[in-house]
Amino acid sequence: MYRFVCLFVTKFLGLFNKAKVYNKHNVPTEGGYLIACTHTGWIDILNLGVSIYPKPIHFMAKKQLFDHKLLGWFITKLKAFPVDRENPGPSVVKVPMKLIREGEVVGIFPSGTRNAEGTSLKQGAITIAQLSKAPIIPAAYIGPNTLKEVFARKKGYLIYGEPFYVTARGKSGREEFTHFLEEQLVTLKEQLEEKISQEKL
Repeated sequence: MYRFVCLFVTKFLGLFNKAKVYNKHNVPTEGGYLIACTHTGWIDILNLGVSIYPKPIHFMAKKQLFDHKLLGWFITKLKAFPVDRENPGPSVVKVPMKLIREGEVVGIFPSGTRNAEGTSLKQGAITIAQLSKAPIIPAAYIGPNTLKEVFARKKGYLIYGEPFYVTARGKSGREEFTHFLEEQLVTLKEQLEEKISQEKL
């Protein structure tokens, strides 16, 4: 089913304007890893998934999304799994750790702001990487966020940063690399904005 849904999404986005991808060579070709991408809407999820197809991305998604029957069915077919951000339990780490050990890719969308939830999500990504010893690939997306913008053929852009490992231990190590991830996401977005500007010249 994942293959069918991804092919449908690929064709759908291709009809209007599939995101242009930069630095895809930074994405590992084997083994499990994390992708931490900026997040502004649900279209970026589709473009991120399509960008490394046929390798599936198991997205961490807030559990409220699964309360909607149709949406819940759709994102489940896209291999998303629910996370309770308000009351995180052991599954927040256990599920992605298991996937990574099996050589799968886990996708997380830390907030681009410095609010409490954004910091929590970034720390979650760093904790998973620290425990699993798997690399994190930061990524940034700029483009359509709604179907209306897709139908209007608004261009989409996606850029991957260089993989990095969480080499420090303990809480102080997580805090150090949480800040590092924040800086990487900001830098990637700035690089992407520059590439978009150059393309428009």
